[in-house]
Amino acid sequence: MTVDAKTTERALRLRELGESVLVLPNAWDAGSAAVIVAAGASAIATTSGGVAWSIGRRDGQHATRAEMLEAAARIVAAVDVPVSVDVEGGYEDVGATVRAVVAVGAVGINLEDSKAPGGALYTAEEQAGRIREAREAAAAAGLPELVVNARTDVFLFGVGEESGRLADVLARAEAYAAAGADGIFVPGLLDLEALAEIAKGPLPVNAMAGPGGPSVAELAGAGVRRVSVGTSVAQAAYSAARAVAEELLGEGTYGSLGGSLDYGTLNGLFAK
Repeated sequence: MTVDAKTTERALRLRELGESVLVLPNAWDAGSAAVIVAAGASAIATTSGGVAWSIGRRDGQHATRAEMLEAAARIVAAVDVPVSVDVEGGYEDVGATVRAVVAVGAVGINLEDSKAPGGALYTAEEQAGRIREAREAAAAAGLPELVVNARTDVFLFGVGEESGRLADVLARAEAYAAAGADGIFVPGLLDLEALAEIAKGPLPVNAMAGPGGPSVAELAGAGVRRVSVGTSVAQAAYSAARAVAEELLGEGTYGSLGGSLDYGTLNGLFAK
């Protein structure tokens, strides 16, 4: 199979961006992606939770692969920057999922090692095999440059004894790197010393930041190369919608609408 030159160019661009600190406010639909790019983002990463909520599903692999990829296709069509897709655990077939990602023009994936939200993880060896499957599928689909960000949920779900979690992540990073991963994503960990230790390993580190946590500059100082925020932007957007609704339905006033992006600005983000 072959892909068009634009897709390959975007994949190479995403790799280039990863050579410094890449900040990714996560999007969940074409509108949020367009707004985020207009704010200055050089790439888009999706959030599975945001996509799931937007179609009335719970996060945690309750949306189907087809539904996630439909959202990704709309995002790719709406923005002229590289798009990386949160494919959760890869669904029932990692290879088929990667081929579908490439088919919609996306150029990166997040692939997690948890079997279910809050549940057991694949062993390092099992997940390494799934990463190899992703790499092979990307090459077969004509995009060997696909960026594979390997997510480990050791800290997010508190897997194993606390004292052994860092060692577990370090071992997983080694195994995932050998299998062809391009980065290690460690949500649930914002301890700068621990992140710095992981950053000494074979893979660039992605941290999931948020309110009360270290700033982008502090994370970068610890060696983190990719900073994302998961569902946080979607949560902020839905919180704004609730605040407006509560004021309108309660007091009958419109103050919460103040400061919004104007209609013309939003409408002008789209070609048709």
